[in-house]
Amino acid sequence: MSKVALDQPFEMEITVQPEDIDELGHVNNVVYLKWVQDVATTHWNAAAPNGHEPASVVWVVIQHEIRYKQPTYLGDTVIARTWIGKAKRRFMKRNTELLRKSDGILLAKAVTLWTPVNKETGKSVEIDKEVLDKFA
Repeated sequence: MSKVALDQPFEMEITVQPEDIDELGHVNNVVYLKWVQDVATTHWNAAAPNGHEPASVVWVVIQHEIRYKQPTYLGDTVIARTWIGKAKRRFMKRNTELLRKSDGILLAKAVTLWTPVNKETGKSVEIDKEVLDKFA
């Protein structure tokens, strides 16, 4: 994957799989939430500055707010679009939209709050200054 800008929207395509479908015949809400996390992680891994954090730091979600708008179905292709919002000392907001590729219909939108956490202590740490300066 080529390097992408951390401060620009990022998109990836997802094809709905049989295991994504619930008893109502459409994608389960939990799968939408998984996609929100997957696109955020993919974006970060593709775009974060080299050495953006020490190996002892991992980003974790502390809050998801998601609004389900429309169902999607087996075989549909979904565009997961994400971008970083405001960042403060220990928290970064990320926005995500899930859209059906065939007609551009908004399926869900989410706002997620992430924090970097020290793997050893399990405690939130401050965001790297280079990253924070870009989004604060």
